[in-house]
Amino acid sequence: MDQSITAEALERFSAAFAADRANAVARDAVMTNGLNKSCLNHEVRRRTTHTFSVSLKQGPVTNQKQSGRCWLFAAMNVMRSRIIKRCNLSDFELSQNYMLFWDKLEKSNWFLENILDTLDEPVGSRLLDYLLRDPIGDGGQWDMMANLVKKYGVVPKYAMPETAVSSSTREMNRVLTELLRTDAAILRKMSFGGADSGALEAEKERMMGEVYRILVICLGEPPKTVDFEAQDKEDNFICDRGLTPQTFFAKYVDMDLTEYISLINAPTQDKPFYHRFTVQRLGNVKEGAPVCYLNLPIEELKAAAIAQMKDGEPVWFGCDVGPYSDRETGTLDTDNYDYENTLGISLSMTKADRLNYGQSMMTHAMVFQGVNLDEAGKPTRWRVENSWGDEAGKKGYYVMSDAWFDQYMYQVVVNRKYLTEQQRAALETPVIELNPWDPMGSLAK
Repeated sequence: MDQSITAEALERFSAAFAADRANAVARDAVMTNGLNKSCLNHEVRRRTTHTFSVSLKQGPVTNQKQSGRCWLFAAMNVMRSRIIKRCNLSDFELSQNYMLFWDKLEKSNWFLENILDTLDEPVGSRLLDYLLRDPIGDGGQWDMMANLVKKYGVVPKYAMPETAVSSSTREMNRVLTELLRTDAAILRKMSFGGADSGALEAEKERMMGEVYRILVICLGEPPKTVDFEAQDKEDNFICDRGLTPQTFFAKYVDMDLTEYISLINAPTQDKPFYHRFTVQRLGNVKEGAPVCYLNLPIEELKAAAIAQMKDGEPVWFGCDVGPYSDRETGTLDTDNYDYENTLGISLSMTKADRLNYGQSMMTHAMVFQGVNLDEAGKPTRWRVENSWGDEAGKKGYYVMSDAWFDQYMYQVVVNRKYLTEQQRAALETPVIELNPWDPMGSLAK
């Protein structure tokens, strides 16, 4: 079928619009106020409360500003809660800039190693295009964070504070992206010209030295040791000097990251439940553990997250934060906007359809700090700690409806002790590899 839009078709479209008075009302409202404000369901605002039957305490929210570091902020927020509790503090922050530095350096090495591993790929191949598309982006995954922490530890925020660049990474990313693509072209041309592996590795090391220099100029040089100093709630002074970042993590965060499992909900036919998945070419630390997920029904993600919070520990999670999100009130609710009645359309895609047809994927990571349970113990709403500062929502906290959880939640990370016997058995199944461009390879930003 090959049919152009004809003048007759346009006349029919126009006549159909004019025949329904509601179209003119919707047009005037949307053109004046914008689509979301015109579709806003005020009933959601009336019924939404920031009270929860399970509610954890945390310091003031953090702010990733103009950067895509939500996955690191969320992880540091989970970890800082342990320090706050352990040391009886009112507030504490870990350095997100420190983590950013090592992530950028490791991603650069990851990219160049992938270029050397795909020298036989022709220009224009899908794999090479994928590798070149975003070699140094800010986004990441829980397992990528875990690899960084295992290798480099963590430090207090004051030991490596934010810079103008860490808070707004676009300019640095643009330069590094062009540099790495330049480096890829150089390495490939050297290989085509007959250079051996030794020459290629030597050239790659020179390139990595350039990346390191840029990162130090933009972000500062990471400290080799730190002094931990803090005042607790009883005005006691805590002082512990000369700690390596790894020692600081082990002593004050004290979190066995190997015990934390990424549970996902991807209800598509190619991803059966109770199986493990990884994504080809996805990672940052070359020698680190691969990204790995256990796919489960959505209710099982909820149960695991609730169990961990009932024990007093927050939960890192990944979701598609954009759909039906109201930043002003800090609500994530499928009833927030009534597009269907305002526009006269039907939006009937299932969660599986949205994944299969590119409508949705994980885009953002945050932290569950609470949940409200009804008389039967079922969740009705979730308390969300975001990293967009304290102006959104209620001092930076969001409320997620349970219906929104069903549709746009993709991942929670919990300690394996909260898994059922069936789920733990599924961790022993062979890992299924997904293509690099699979939607479950998306990164939280």
